[in-house]
Amino acid sequence: MRVSLSPPPPSKHPANVSDYRPLPANPTTLFQENLTRHTAQETHFAGRHRAVALVRLAVFGAALAGLWMLLSAGQTAAALGLGFGAYLVFIGLVRWHDAVGYRREHHRLLARLNQDELARLAGELAGFDPGRRYLDAQHPYAADLDVFGDHSLFQLLNRSTSRLGQDWLAGWLLTPAPPETVRERQQAAAELAPEVGWQQEWQARARHYPRQETDPRQFAGWLREPDFFVGRGWVLPLLGLVPLLSLAGVGLMLGGYGMQWLLLLLPAVVLNGAFGQVRARYYAHATTMRDALRAAHDQLAHFEAGTWQSPALQRLHRTLHDTGNTAAARLLKRLSNIAGWFSARQNPAVAGGLNTLLLWDLWGIWQLERWKRRISGGLEPLLEAAAELDALVSLAAFRAANPAFATPDLSAPALTVEATALGHPLLFGGEGVRNDFSTAGTGQTVIVTGSNMAGKSTFLRTVGLNLVLAQAGAVVAAGAFRCGPAQVFTAMRSHDNLAESTSSFYAELKRLRLLLDMTEGQELKTKREEVRTDNGVVSVAADTGEPTAVTATASANDLPTANAQRSTELPVFYLLDEILKGTNSADRHRGARALVFQLRERAASGLISTHDLELAALETDLPAHVRNVSFNSYLNPNGTLRFDYHLTPGMCRSFNASQLMRLMGIEVGED
Repeated sequence: MRVSLSPPPPSKHPANVSDYRPLPANPTTLFQENLTRHTAQETHFAGRHRAVALVRLAVFGAALAGLWMLLSAGQTAAALGLGFGAYLVFIGLVRWHDAVGYRREHHRLLARLNQDELARLAGELAGFDPGRRYLDAQHPYAADLDVFGDHSLFQLLNRSTSRLGQDWLAGWLLTPAPPETVRERQQAAAELAPEVGWQQEWQARARHYPRQETDPRQFAGWLREPDFFVGRGWVLPLLGLVPLLSLAGVGLMLGGYGMQWLLLLLPAVVLNGAFGQVRARYYAHATTMRDALRAAHDQLAHFEAGTWQSPALQRLHRTLHDTGNTAAARLLKRLSNIAGWFSARQNPAVAGGLNTLLLWDLWGIWQLERWKRRISGGLEPLLEAAAELDALVSLAAFRAANPAFATPDLSAPALTVEATALGHPLLFGGEGVRNDFSTAGTGQTVIVTGSNMAGKSTFLRTVGLNLVLAQAGAVVAAGAFRCGPAQVFTAMRSHDNLAESTSSFYAELKRLRLLLDMTEGQELKTKREEVRTDNGVVSVAADTGEPTAVTATASANDLPTANAQRSTELPVFYLLDEILKGTNSADRHRGARALVFQLRERAASGLISTHDLELAALETDLPAHVRNVSFNSYLNPNGTLRFDYHLTPGMCRSFNASQLMRLMGIEVGED
């Protein structure tokens, strides 16, 4: 493939995401058709691969027979000619065989990619990387919202083929991006999304090289170390002289001039021994990165061959051409070839012969350091460009697989969420019920009440996951979605920790303390007094008697600090599920009420789910700051329960705990 070395001509960027090509109307049909086509092509090339193997075997057998006949007849010159010709033919057949094998494997990989897309559409995520390495218990939302782990958002989105690309995508899911950055990602994904074949070609090219576990940033950092030949200029002339001596010694010995000529191998043996540790270090670094470099080359050559309109893709295209007169893909191709040079050490006999005769490893070191001098900006910009493209392909594939999802608008004021037909992105096959929802402004708390199993927690995760998707640059599970900048924060799953002697209630208090730390600096300044409870302290304003804070009875050293977690000055959008459930009802109500009063004075808004109807009464006390919504259940004539999962204004009026206990065999009397 011919690669242009100049960036694409300037073009007018489409003003809106909708200005790019439309998405496939029915992704399921498209993936099924692709699967059928690539499976057929795999079968076709598998047959050709077997046929070429038989041709190779026949040529080899015929050459052996011909050589035997000619040598038996004493025709040595003809035998040498036949042997040389057969060697050339055999090399050609080997290359043909490899090319056919590559195409067979390529179609197998493309078929597997379409199988994967169909599995994601069906919600079958168990076979995909859960990304548990990115989980952090102290992160504002990742653990509670199933961003990583089993049946997670990362499994749904991730199509990245490289370690660095996966890191890039995980970083986008963990950190809200500024609106202008989000718009760049949206436009890039919108341009790539209709090109399903291009996306899958990008992924398949890299999957030919499975050994990509090593972090390439370590290799790039190692390349920045001082050159081996700095201060050792005397070695360079020896790279040409010593192999000549070694070859001469072997030639003279084979020519019958005596074994003493093998002493000419001694300089090579000495040099190899003197720099044995250096050679081993270069070998270790080069061979662990070879597959990653070959994958990056194949992918970037695919990208460089295109002409792009969106700002992000044009920027990446310029980065890849800001490497002198050689395109980035060709530079990486050269580097991967140099890394392959060291692979001769995998066969000790071959490595011993090459190093003794030719100083093979030292020549490889010289080539690598020559490559380093050609790329002034270092390897990191190229690897980071490839990683960003890898992450953008994930966003594009997610967009293509979900054409009904909405492109979020991030132009709203901070802490605004306006959504129609909002659904949970991890509920599949029509399982989820869509709801409209909106909130706007600081100091706003939406209290979600409802009976057991009615959908309160799922709805909180629905709002949170779509905010995460929106601020990562992805499409969202909604008919329309508009939001402003916000740092999502959750307190939904609290667990005890025996190793740290921490109860689940205390763990929840630490989580709420983290919320207060993140919003610190916006609270109403009042004089406080403390009211001690069974499990903690509720602070009450002495002048008004209103609750203003809740903290745990612990030293400051036991709790997370604001400075450790406040990585952004964004206002906080919190999602709190059944808060303070580990204490008695009176303390739970007083603490939850205190928290709502305290948060209304800060740059924060959000949702709190609860069974506590007394907390819902805050809508009357604070009508400008608190609003009630609910999920309800209904009793069927046969005694079973029905849930409609529709969000309803006002507090819940129907509770089902007693009926659920009766259904489980617990003899609960009628009220």
